[in-house]
Parts: sequence; C-alpha cells; structure tokens
Amino acid sequence: MNARAATLAVLGAGSWGTALAIQLARNGSAVSLWGHDPAEIEALLRDRENRHYLPGVALPEGLTPTGDLAACLRAADEVLVVVPSHAFGQVCGRIVEIRPQLKSLSWATKGFDHDSHELLSTVAAQHLAHCDMAVVSGPTFAGEVARGLPTAITVASNNPMHADRVAAYLHGENFRAYTSDDLIGVQVGGASKNVMAIAAGISDGLGFGANARAALITRGLHEITRLGLAMGGKPETFMGLAGLGDLALTCTDDQSRNRRMGLALARGLDIATAKADIGQEVEGVATAREVRAKALSLGVEMPITEQTYRVLYEGLDPRAAVHNLLSRESKPE
Repeated sequence: MNARAATLAVLGAGSWGTALAIQLARNGSAVSLWGHDPAEIEALLRDRENRHYLPGVALPEGLTPTGDLAACLRAADEVLVVVPSHAFGQVCGRIVEIRPQLKSLSWATKGFDHDSHELLSTVAAQHLAHCDMAVVSGPTFAGEVARGLPTAITVASNNPMHADRVAAYLHGENFRAYTSDDLIGVQVGGASKNVMAIAAGISDGLGFGANARAALITRGLHEITRLGLAMGGKPETFMGLAGLGDLALTCTDDQSRNRRMGLALARGLDIATAKADIGQEVEGVATAREVRAKALSLGVEMPITEQTYRVLYEGLDPRAAVHNLLSRESKPE
C-alpha cells in the first residue's frame, strides 16, 4: 500500500491529535479526525480549523472531522490514538468492540495507565493481544507541527515493518520520522519527562536560575534512564529524541503545559487553578504519581520525582522540595 494513499483514523481532536492529523493529511493520506465532543466536531467542520487549540491553521482538504467512531475505525487502514492517558484504556476498549481483528495500532499519547501504573503498550495488549503496536514520541509542540515548522520524532514498534509504515505516513517536508525497536524506552522517556518539566518550572518560577535548571535536566535524565533500564528499555534511547530531546524541550520552553504547571505552583497556585489557567490536560500531574509508584515497586531511586510528587500530592512547599534535593548527601555522579 502506498503510505500517502492510505486512509487513517486519528482518535483525539485536541491540539496534538489535530496537529498530527494535519501532518498526515499534508502528506496525502485521507484522514478522519475523531473527537468525543459533538460541539467540538461541529466547530471543526464549520471553521475548517481548530480555533480553540490551533487558531489560524487551516485543516487540509484531506482531513475530515467526525464524531462517528465506528465509521471512522471501519474505514481506516491505520489507527493513531491521541487521547489523554486517562482515556487511553477506554478508547482501546471501544476500538476492540468495533474492530476486534485490528492488526496494528499506534498512539502518540504520553503517560502511564492511571490505574495499573503500567505502560500504555501493556494496556493496548490487554485489549488487542495480537496487534502490532507503535508509539510516536519525541520533542514536539503541537503548534509548531501544525504550522509546518521543522520537527523530528521517533516511531517505536515491536514490528519493524509497522514502525517503517507509520514513519512513512508522517515523514515529509520539515518533518523527519526516525524508527526504533525500543517500545518500552520510548514510552518511559515520553511520559517521565513531563514530571521533570514540572520540577523545572518550579525551579524557574522560584527564580533559581539557569544553573539549577541545567542540573535538574541532567539529573532528571539520569532518573528517567534508571527507570527505563529497570523496565527493559535500551540505554541509547534515553540519549535520543524520545529521551534527552523531549526532556530538554519540555523543561525549557513555556509552550510546555507541564513546565507552566510548575511555574504556577511556584507562584502559589493550587493544581486545580493552574489546570484551569492552562486550559488543557497536564499529563505530568498524574504521571508523577504513576512514575513514583513504578519506581518504588522496582526499587529505583528517583529523588526529583519524589519531591515533585510531594509538592503535587502532599502539599509540600516548593521551596522545601528544592531544599530537600540540594541537601541530599554528596556522592559520585
């Protein structure tokens, strides 16, 4: 099948789902963009742009918003899930009801399962045990992808042919898609970096400067790598786009919702108020709880994650959290 002639279903009409649907349609695929909110789909059909998340970016001709999940899935050669992590399992359940014999599934959701603290590949496999799986991850802001700015991502799969196929759908002018066989490592990197971005936002919001931010990024990468290796990931993944690349991006630019959450916490806002101000899902809040639980179960030391968790869930003052990190006993790097 010609990748550019495929019919693709993108499930999730938020900023990232819309941006990826735009990229796929630009490359010549026929794309159905499904969203659960009828009013949101009606607005997309009427305006031919996602004015809420990506104002000013027109939807390509080959992109069709829809609220009919069954029709969307039945017509699709490939399915890409781009819903928040808390909805991922539910959407997989609906997919298997409609397409029980689906042969391949991809997702660009970054997070862990909120109930089991497992990777999303584990959740997907529980629903579609014999399905080829791929995850799309890397240093990406939806607005930049939608506007066609230069971007590079990683597509990791348990089947190299599936990785190549998904990468071919995405790869195009100003958008480079690399492939990987490290499905575990790419997921760990993409999810865990959101916790570090909250920590970096707290540090910057408290005025601790560039030195502290660089230290948090560097030591955060060590934490993510330790967890990833304990879960079966490959070391080189964490020095690539889905590791260091995504971590650096989300910790240093205010387009990052997770960084903005940290900045808000440093100003004294509570989580609910900060979320309302940001106006979109902030995956790192739940991921801090899930990564901490996974790290404790595996005996992996993650001090930045621990302090971020305590700020988010135990009411620890952000300044005290930074003090706790700095007062740790000196040891070899």
